[in-house]
Amino acid sequence: MLFEYETQRLLLKIIKPEYGSSVLEFYLRDKALFERYEPDRMPGFYTTDYQKKALYIEFNKAIEGTMFRFYVYEKTDPNTIIGTICFFNILHAPCYCCEVGYKFSSRIHHRGYATEALTVLANTVFTELNMHRIVACVEPNNAPSIHLLERVGFVREGLCRDHTCQHGIWIDHLQYSLLPADLRQ
Repeated sequence: MLFEYETQRLLLKIIKPEYGSSVLEFYLRDKALFERYEPDRMPGFYTTDYQKKALYIEFNKAIEGTMFRFYVYEKTDPNTIIGTICFFNILHAPCYCCEVGYKFSSRIHHRGYATEALTVLANTVFTELNMHRIVACVEPNNAPSIHLLERVGFVREGLCRDHTCQHGIWIDHLQYSLLPADLRQ
């Protein structure tokens, strides 16, 4: 799997620790939005040092082939992160499946960037990693995320009760999956 891809409008890159301040800026721009749907942050998360350490770990996991987090940039502004898509829990034989998670800056919502990036990267995971199935879990009240998954071709499978502990409360999630034949090009 390559560490950089292009779409018509976007750059999708696995980045190194020196981009820690850019990642921190991305998280701070939409802190309230992201925290609404994610578990509590680790102490020090909102520091450049923490982000550099996280990028170091992510980069090494990509080299190992165990996790791939792509940062998304507009081609017209290749220095500002607008989103991230991560493929993790990668299982090979006999399952050939992985999970996906993503987040995008609120300032670029409703432009089709998330659909464009997720479609290209899902296709890449199917063709280059030989995955057969990609799973995504989403809160039932997160309508924008559900619409994104359905636009890409993900199919709702059911409810995962008490899936994730967020802010001290266990939250149900809907499980969606994508097979190669489901992917909308």
